[in-house]
Amino acid sequence: WAQRANALRIDGRSVIDGKRLDAVDGQTFAKHSPIDNRPLGAVVRGQAADIDLAVRSARAAFTDRRWAGKAPAVRKKLLQRFAEKILGAKEELALLETLDMGKPIQYALSVDVPSAARCIAWYAEAVDKIYDEIAPTPDTALALITREPMGVIGAIVPWNYPMIMAAWKLGPALAAGNSVVLKPSEKSPYTALRLAELAVEAGIPPGVFNVVPGYGHEAGEALAMHMEVDAIGFTGSTRVGRRMYEYAGKSNLKRVYNELGGKSAFLVFKDHEDIARAARTVAGSMFFNQGESCNAPSRVLVQDDIADEFAQMVAAEAPKYAPGDPLNAATELGALVDETQMRTVLSYIDAGHQEGAKVLAGGRQARAETGGFYVEPTVFADVNNGMKIAREEIFGPVVGIIRFKSEEEAVALANNSSYGLQASVWSHNINRAHRVARALKAGTVHVNQYDEDDITVPFGGFKQSGNGRDKSLHAFDKYTELKTTWIRLD
Repeated sequence: WAQRANALRIDGRSVIDGKRLDAVDGQTFAKHSPIDNRPLGAVVRGQAADIDLAVRSARAAFTDRRWAGKAPAVRKKLLQRFAEKILGAKEELALLETLDMGKPIQYALSVDVPSAARCIAWYAEAVDKIYDEIAPTPDTALALITREPMGVIGAIVPWNYPMIMAAWKLGPALAAGNSVVLKPSEKSPYTALRLAELAVEAGIPPGVFNVVPGYGHEAGEALAMHMEVDAIGFTGSTRVGRRMYEYAGKSNLKRVYNELGGKSAFLVFKDHEDIARAARTVAGSMFFNQGESCNAPSRVLVQDDIADEFAQMVAAEAPKYAPGDPLNAATELGALVDETQMRTVLSYIDAGHQEGAKVLAGGRQARAETGGFYVEPTVFADVNNGMKIAREEIFGPVVGIIRFKSEEEAVALANNSSYGLQASVWSHNINRAHRVARALKAGTVHVNQYDEDDITVPFGGFKQSGNGRDKSLHAFDKYTELKTTWIRLD
């Protein structure tokens, strides 16, 4: 993998109307790998003019119905071919992902690429299996309820799962017949650009799927403000999610679907029969993807009687996730996406110290000699729900363990958060498991497991974790409009 990385030549230009293009004003920014800070190349620094070019291309493709006008079976076939192209480029895409944002190559290969392809293929299969409706009107009328594509969808995705997050937007948006302009994070633009090329190779018409890289405050804002964009599908921070609503209000009141941050609670009751498995699950879920996951179980609530034992179990798991070279196939935990993110994570660790939490494992920068950006998997005990590390999303390999006495206290602590993305309940009392699962304010509640997942179920949260639902058939609701056609029958 290291040899292939050294030989790789990466194209950082936009893909608009099926062609690679430089920025209208010629601007670029330098992209470096978080693995060792090696230069990866120049990437187009998209501005309003580039976004306008891409949106106009997408609008033209939608207006002339080169995609929306195709029979559902044809769109299905082309999207299936797109998924096959993704799998055919599996190693290339995985290497780009690892170099771009630092995740271990083994997971880029086994998780990210297959998941993106599976998503596109699943929505392809759904294209010709969603039926419209006829309303139960009197005999004097026929009322048709139809789903119609919205038009041009703006998709803005984060840097932690670049391919998967892009696929979650692309799958339902394209399957419904829309055109898409995708703005990837400036920290991880490369796989999105390659996906756009693969879509054209698969036979999806030029202009239907365009990608413009750039900074959020430039290209992202221009996309969200554009008067010809009908909806925004955004995944990212709650702070930027608020801006999406502002941009919509200042422009054309476009639909906004936000999938935002999380501070997920992982509740362990003393009646669970295998707390060692629960501890292993915490570590595996928390330290996967370097902790750069919005659904990471970063608040672990443990009943008093087993709290000390459980904390030691989680701490004992941490060394198994020691940071390593992401290009080594055995590495479990890679690099954080850049130096800024590393400094942010280390500042939260400092805050935990200052507020009186106790470090049981990790807590330091790692592999500094490589020039890359690594942090040891970190386990805090003696955390309370008022601490900064318990309130704010860290987006790094840092977990805090909080004690509780009763079921009521556990639920109150878990729900005492501005976020509501995911949660988990560990109990072998079936009544308690059901009670607590119902009481938790989260979009997904796991019981006696965490992170088991499938494209068939929706993903999204309550409260400030957003309003959007990615995955499942429910995602079509974001990218279609319902139309009623009322026909009088004389």
